[in-house]
Amino acid sequence: MTSDAACPRQPEALPEAPSLRPQPPLAGVGMDGIDVALLVPGADGMPWRLPAKAQISVNLVDPSARGIHMSRLYRILDQVFGAHPLGVASLRSALTQCLDSQQGLATEVRLGLRYDLLLRRPALLSDSHGTKRYPVRVLARLAGGELTLELATAVSYSSTCPCSAALARQLIQQQFDRDFPGELSRDALRAWLGSEAGIVATPHGQRSTAEFKLKLLPAFEQLPVVDFIDRVEAALVTVTQTAVRREDEQAFARLNGANLMFCEDAARRVHAALDADPRILDFWARNAHYESLHPHDAVAVSTKGVRGGYAADFGALSW
Repeated sequence: MTSDAACPRQPEALPEAPSLRPQPPLAGVGMDGIDVALLVPGADGMPWRLPAKAQISVNLVDPSARGIHMSRLYRILDQVFGAHPLGVASLRSALTQCLDSQQGLATEVRLGLRYDLLLRRPALLSDSHGTKRYPVRVLARLAGGELTLELATAVSYSSTCPCSAALARQLIQQQFDRDFPGELSRDALRAWLGSEAGIVATPHGQRSTAEFKLKLLPAFEQLPVVDFIDRVEAALVTVTQTAVRREDEQAFARLNGANLMFCEDAARRVHAALDADPRILDFWARNAHYESLHPHDAVAVSTKGVRGGYAADFGALSW
């Protein structure tokens, strides 16, 4: 028998040092939460200076590189958007400069911008006006010289349940039969209709939201954010108001009565408004009715149906 000293064991192979292993390319390296002051054209065409948050990243294709030129990306965003309004030209310029600044480390660059657009909105009938906030998200990508552009925003509106409205009308009819079992005069009927006794039930309504994201054909200069918002609001009709007087509130009640909507009805209205726009290559839209009857929401999702396009994700957007 031989001893361990006479026949020493072979040492186990040590793990390969991480720095010696082949390194994969990285899909994205960059910065998030950058403060940017954007020049954003308003509804009147005049640019507003709005605070925004930016996210910028490049792919790192060189497996031997351990870092990118982040400070260059920051300076480019600050210089371009500090001097030029947000639009296709400024987005393309910023992305081109960012890609060139990496000196061959990357072949594509992505930029995300998030800001709140403030629009002055008139009342329905009176001369009142107010300011309304719309969240906006812009996503731009440059690769192989091709610019792809996505836009997301949301509008709020009121939805009145058609089923609840029918049940309320039924209760009013039943109350009418109890209060007027025989003949009645026109004046008595008119007085009854204008009293609380005549309106024994009302349909439930709730504030609702239509979120939508769009893949755009970048064949324009200014981003048509306001135009898309206006199109969707016009389709929904019962958009939430800012400053109102009594006549505006009454007009709003009339609009709700004439536009009873399940979430499916609202989703089809938004679908029709977006599907008809040739600037939109693809879209995803989500209508959520924040139920006053239930402790949960009613939701409907619609897409353009492009092969390989947006999936019918049910969850809300992250703003």
